[in-house]
Amino acid sequence: MASGVLALDKLGPTGGRRTEQIMHAIRSAVDDGNMVAGELYSVYQLSEVLGVSRTPVRDALLVLEQIGLIKFERRQGFRILLPDPVDIAEIFDARLQLEVSAVRRAAVDASLPFLARLDAQMEQMLRAADAGESQSFALLDQDLHALILNEAGNKRIAEYVGSLRETTRLLGASTMQRTRSLRDVHEEHRPIVEAIRERDGDAAGRTMYEHLVATGRLLVAQAVDAQRSTADPERIWADVVIPSHVQL
Repeated sequence: MASGVLALDKLGPTGGRRTEQIMHAIRSAVDDGNMVAGELYSVYQLSEVLGVSRTPVRDALLVLEQIGLIKFERRQGFRILLPDPVDIAEIFDARLQLEVSAVRRAAVDASLPFLARLDAQMEQMLRAADAGESQSFALLDQDLHALILNEAGNKRIAEYVGSLRETTRLLGASTMQRTRSLRDVHEEHRPIVEAIRERDGDAAGRTMYEHLVATGRLLVAQAVDAQRSTADPERIWADVVIPSHVQL
């Protein structure tokens, strides 16, 4: 039997997908403290509170189970899980191996239209940062990385990295407005874009590496703190992320 009390707003009518709406509602509830890790909740309970049928609720929960945000309890319901530090470190290990080489390729033959798109993306990110729109900023940040990956010419890598970023987003693993301001995150991207503009592949790879390492380490530390664990975040990072994977 569910033990957690839910006080969520009902979902309004929308042209978007119900599954996405429900996942966002759960993620927001965890962020706001309205859903608590370890508490037992039921599909029926969530369906009633959100004012939607149980089918899209189950579909949303299955996605969240796959990425590790919730765990089903047989014949009882589901529990919210905290982000696992090792999972986050593994995601960034994969991103380092893929994005550093990709940004090098994108920089070497950067076209003028590509550079114009990068500048426009950075401008949009800056406006979102100044307005304090963290959700919009996060999506624009994701789009900037996707733009670089697509320019590198490997759609499979772009799609795979996109799924990795989505996993960390759904887990709630973000340093924005916690350990870094939106402006700070924006400025971390500036040397990457400048290196691409100079068509300096080595500098682009190095600055992307530094950006991903800084972000990954902060996220691992946040996950350890959220679990109130005595584990050493730097040891977790060192055990998972092998520097030799990335040729600087």
